[in-house]
Amino acid sequence: MSDVLSLNCALVTGGGGGIGKALAAYLLSKGKKVIIAGRTEETLRATATEIGATDYFVLDTGVTTKIPEFIETITAKYPDLDCLINNAGVQRPLSVLNDDPATFLSKADQEIDINVRGPMHLTLGLLEHFRRLPNGAVIMNVSSILAFVPFSVINPVYNGTKAWLHFWSMTLRTQLCRGGYEKIRVVEIAPPSVGTDLHRDREDPDDNKKDKNPNALSVEEFMESVAGSLEKGETVIAPGMSRDIVEKWYAEFGATYERLAK
Repeated sequence: MSDVLSLNCALVTGGGGGIGKALAAYLLSKGKKVIIAGRTEETLRATATEIGATDYFVLDTGVTTKIPEFIETITAKYPDLDCLINNAGVQRPLSVLNDDPATFLSKADQEIDINVRGPMHLTLGLLEHFRRLPNGAVIMNVSSILAFVPFSVINPVYNGTKAWLHFWSMTLRTQLCRGGYEKIRVVEIAPPSVGTDLHRDREDPDDNKKDKNPNALSVEEFMESVAGSLEKGETVIAPGMSRDIVEKWYAEFGATYERLAK
């Protein structure tokens, strides 16, 4: 088993459904403790019962003022917490030409809070706890294929937030390694279109399902690919059509990043 899967206890944000639920169920099947967090208690309770989650907490990652208290609570209850999976995210179709500016900004601000500020505050808030763990920790960020090629032009804010998460993952990994904390592993998962409810705000909320998009993966196909990559110890995981795009991106820019980052 790889270093990534030697973890003991994982926190999965957005764990009530979709990719978060699938990741939680997979880790539970490997004998790990898994705590799921999300905004809706009813959904969390039902999911926790269904998959046998260790625990659940109601947390809106976009309300960052609540994160310090949450971290204090969860690390006191689970001092062996050694994995953060930043999965919670929202995707909103937005039009700079057609949407009312106030509505656009309100939705965009919430998207940025959940997709950017939440993962950053959780990561920084847990970093000191992770640094004290003798066997290291894992920070796993769920970005998107749209972080590399923002072809979904109806999602201008979402695309930018996922690009931020991609570059945050890269530079966080570099800073931790340079600072002597190689035992804190940073993993990025860049999903393609996956058949979850992420598109619920679109005109057609099912346009990410396989019957409407042949390039989409079912949740089961996605997890089969992710599980294989985790078990190989990969730190950049790109299932389905994401793989070719991500590999091309790193072939073009990876060496340049490494050279300039020195």
